Amino acid sequence: MKLRILKSAVTSPWFNLATEDWIFQALDPNSHTLFLWRNSETVVIGRSQNPWVECKTDKMEEDHIFLARRQSGGGAVFHDLGNTNFTFLSPKNKYDQAANFTIIINALKKLGIDAELSGRNDMQVGDRKISGSAFKHAVDRSFHHGTLLVNADMQKLGDYLNPHPLKLQAKGIKSVRSRVANLVEFNKDINHEMLSEAIIEAFCEYYGQTVEVEELDEASLAKQPTLNKYYQQMSDWNWRFGKTPEFSHRIETRFDWGMIDLHMDVKQAVIEEVVIFSDALNIELIDVLRDTLTGVKYNKKDIRAKLDELKQTQPNLAAQVDDFCEWLVTEMEI
Repeated sequence: MKLRILKSAVTSPWFNLATEDWIFQALDPNSHTLFLWRNSETVVIGRSQNPWVECKTDKMEEDHIFLARRQSGGGAVFHDLGNTNFTFLSPKNKYDQAANFTIIINALKKLGIDAELSGRNDMQVGDRKISGSAFKHAVDRSFHHGTLLVNADMQKLGDYLNPHPLKLQAKGIKSVRSRVANLVEFNKDINHEMLSEAIIEAFCEYYGQTVEVEELDEASLAKQPTLNKYYQQMSDWNWRFGKTPEFSHRIETRFDWGMIDLHMDVKQAVIEEVVIFSDALNIELIDVLRDTLTGVKYNKKDIRAKLDELKQTQPNLAAQVDDFCEWLVTEMEI
């Protein structure tokens, strides 16, 4: 059976996750394919997760951190250039999950690191997790992808993945954090290029063949329309945020002009229903706040824009609307 090796020269998570989908959905499965890649600083969430629960979305935007949503399930993870990601694709009738793990373990052995499989999904060095994996299967093909921690910034896992406490009752899946280690703790000289070369060598040795590595870059999008289609989906706001499972956000406060108890039901990242309980004397204010928020995308920019419009159309309510707006967007800073 023929081999194929793809290596990404691009660090955009949208490009790399799109390439994964392209490999899984569109490539000829009648080969053993290896794809190696890494991402710039990114939080990758599972298909059924809520970014506002899993991530500090404001801090990510401020620090220019990517948000990506993958097609598969599972929890939120932080990627940076200290992660090396691997993907194996095989025909379903030739798929051997143990072989994939053996290739990675053999590659690490070449670099003086003794790793072993832990359970079904992970690899460890001693009692420290250095890799996690996930799997997908279709009628004619099977897919195994995972991450190796090479020299990842562990501090940033906490910076972006520990959410600010909010009253969000999410119907998605929350992440589980694990005790982890970087491979540089066991070999101080290891880096992405060195590890990639070792994996490619171990892959070819395992199957007894050599094959030229195909370097993928952004020009690949023009050459591969299907890949470009997946890229457009991965980078689209509606995929990254709009696919969020339904959730509710409830917050309350007191202003000089009255108490506000705000309930927002959010579906596909749009505020679908708003209920406001209040002892404010101006009932018109409560009604227009409710009507203004209904149907708005659940992000600070859109909410602020809508409330600014309200101030322009109803200047007599501008002071109270301004109070409400500053409070709400501050509460959304997660």
